[in-house]
Order: sequence, then C-alpha cells, then structure tokens
Amino acid sequence: MFFFTRTIYKALLREPWDISDLETIDQEYHKGLTWMLENDITDVLDDLSFTVNEEKFGHSQVIERELKPNGKNISVTQENKREYVDLMVKWKIERGMGEQMAQIIKGFDEALDLKMISLFDDRELELVIAGTADIDIKDWRQNTEYRSGYHDKHTVVEWFWDAVDSYSNERRLRLIQFVTGTSSVPYEGFGALRGSTGLKKFTIDCWGTAEMLPRAHTCFNRLDLPPYKNYETLLEKLLIAIEETSTFGIE
Repeated sequence: MFFFTRTIYKALLREPWDISDLETIDQEYHKGLTWMLENDITDVLDDLSFTVNEEKFGHSQVIERELKPNGKNISVTQENKREYVDLMVKWKIERGMGEQMAQIIKGFDEALDLKMISLFDDRELELVIAGTADIDIKDWRQNTEYRSGYHDKHTVVEWFWDAVDSYSNERRLRLIQFVTGTSSVPYEGFGALRGSTGLKKFTIDCWGTAEMLPRAHTCFNRLDLPPYKNYETLLEKLLIAIEETSTFGIE
C-alpha cells in the first residue's frame, strides 16, 4: 500500500488547489493567508501587491515575481484578496513540490491514460490507489486524545463514536481522510499517526457552536467538533463535513 499527499492527487486530476492544501506544506503561510481571508485588511496591509519575492541561486539573489500580469502595479485590497490568496497558494505549492509533482504525473501519464481517473475526485482517487484497509475502531478510539473539555465519556464524544460505528468502512476512511489528510493508517496502528512535527494522535477538540460544521486541521490530525445538542444533528453535520467540504473551513 502506498499513498501521496492530497496536493498530488489534485495535480493528477488537474484540480485546483485551495488554502486547505497549504496547511501541510507551510503552516506559517497557511496561518497568514487564513488571517487575511478572515479579517478586513483595509488600512492594515500597506504596499502589498500581486508579487512575491523568490530566492534564486542558493539564496544569493532575490527576485520579484509577479503573480499575474502587471501584478506589481496591482494593490491587494479587501475586494481582490481572495484572488491574491488563491495565486499565493498556487505559487507556494508549485514552488515546493513542482518537480516532484511533474515526475509523478509523467510516470502516471506513461503508465495509463489520465482520462481513466477523471471520474474520481481527489479523495476517491486516494482510496483507489492506496487501498481500503479495514479500520480497527477499538485501536482508533484507544489512541484518540481530547481537548477543551471533551473526554472519552463525554456525551458528544460518545455520539461521535456511535456515528463511526454506524459507518461503512469506506465512510470511516473518508472521515480519516478529512481529519488527517490521508486514508492511510500506519502499519503499527493509530498510535503511530504522524502530524507535521512528528507523532500526533487523532484528536477531538470542542470548538464552535451547534450551528457550525466540524472542521479539521490535517497538520495536527485534529477534528474540531462543535458541542451538538443531539445525536441526529452530529450525524448530519459530520456527514456534510466529510463528503462536501474542504478540510479547513474558513468561518
């Protein structure tokens, strides 16, 4: 069994990247761009244009690169900040993984017609390539940590595990994808899950309000689970999050 990062699967499918894909590559960039999207930047960021400074020749030279034609003469504003963020995400991912992705895509293109996988989305493609191993729920639960008042016997947490019990194995894999960024569980089990800084167990954090959807931070294998009032609401909201939303939800 093998797997790639979500950015690779999206590249294979020619799908555009979004800000959630940046979190596993550069947390600081992700944090800064997320702040920009969540806040009014009017009168906050001075002299920011559609350009980026790029280091060349072993950091001995820095050049200014335009993110779009005439970008150096276009200021970033509250109205166009979404476009700026999208272009920055694309630049950062291509800069960090461009050669790796090019080689992988070339290999796949030589092995099969990429049109054959065009019917899948990036999450479905991972399940096809990486496989669908059976999930050990007991091991998963034993190696889960809780934050912000949640614990293993908390009512909302019990509802969460009831939902997991009710899922098919494929949907459990989709939930793991949603939270960790991949459907692959280490050979040693959930206790060996890794985040961006090393070993990091699956974590459930009490966050938000009952009207919100759950959200996830793949760098930390963390699910932000709102304190829902009943099992039916949790079941509905969790399913929507797994099947229809990006990993990191901008509120």
